[in-house]
Amino acid sequence: MCDVKTGFVQDIIVYTGSTTDIQHYEGLGVSGSGVMTMLAPHLGKGHTLYMDNWYSSPTLFQHLLSNSTGACGTVRSNRKGMPAFGCRKMQRGEVEFQENGQQLAVKWHDKRDVHVLSTVHTATMSATGKVDHLTGERKIKPDCVLDYNLKMGAVDKADMINSFVECTRKTTKWYKKIFFQLIDTAVLNGSIVHRQLTGKVITYQKYRENLMRELLEEHHTLRRPSTGLALL
Repeated sequence: MCDVKTGFVQDIIVYTGSTTDIQHYEGLGVSGSGVMTMLAPHLGKGHTLYMDNWYSSPTLFQHLLSNSTGACGTVRSNRKGMPAFGCRKMQRGEVEFQENGQQLAVKWHDKRDVHVLSTVHTATMSATGKVDHLTGERKIKPDCVLDYNLKMGAVDKADMINSFVECTRKTTKWYKKIFFQLIDTAVLNGSIVHRQLTGKVITYQKYRENLMRELLEEHHTLRRPSTGLALL
């Protein structure tokens, strides 16, 4: 779970299937219960949570809404509680909205059908700032899709940044991979805090180099002088 403005990683739950260490909520399954467990300290504060279709469901969104927490995310069309949309084949750019006063369900066709669920958006479209080269018309998308694309990227960005400099290797055992993943995440969070506190913008690679250098300077052990003999 990441802050959408800074990319700071707020929390991590290691998924282990049915044995995942979470509080189980009736009717939410493992994915929805994981969301509620991770979000517990932040409920009731007016936040909006963005998530992908592995987590999203009308039942979960209603739970969040009852805890003063908005939600928006892509959703599987066959999730329990999802409304039925028209079965005709939609053309690119076409959209269909359905709402019940609390939740908005959207079916929008881009390269394929995209389903989105939201409790914080209305059935409106906005310009993307891009132009269709075939028609010359301005491209528009549902507001919920624009917001999702903008704010869901925090988690993906954290994974991407660490993928270039991560400590793990293919031969590493799974428990070591988790350990090194946590180290990488802590370093990434440190770089974000450093930037927020100092206002200095340096590359993530440079931050890691500076961090390693300072750690070595602080905790290095001096080599003992050699007592061996040399032949001349």
